[in-house]
Amino acid sequence: MTDKEIMDKIKDLLEQEHRLYSKDGLSVGERKEAQKVRIDLDRYWDLLRQRRALKEFGDNPNKAGLRGTDTVENYEQ
Repeated sequence: MTDKEIMDKIKDLLEQEHRLYSKDGLSVGERKEAQKVRIDLDRYWDLLRQRRALKEFGDNPNKAGLRGTDTVENYEQ
């Protein structure tokens, strides 16, 4: 996956998130969908950061991979 493809995916996810949160109230299903979108956003931002770090240090950005939900969601802020 290229940086552009990742950014396109992030853009799509942001549009989904905006669509969901622009409503007055969310159903249980929509809340679950919003949670999944938020997690997917975290995972794709992480992938983009991995690729940029690899490039910065002269390594192949294609070594980066989409990490699991548990890994990304348990990062310390």
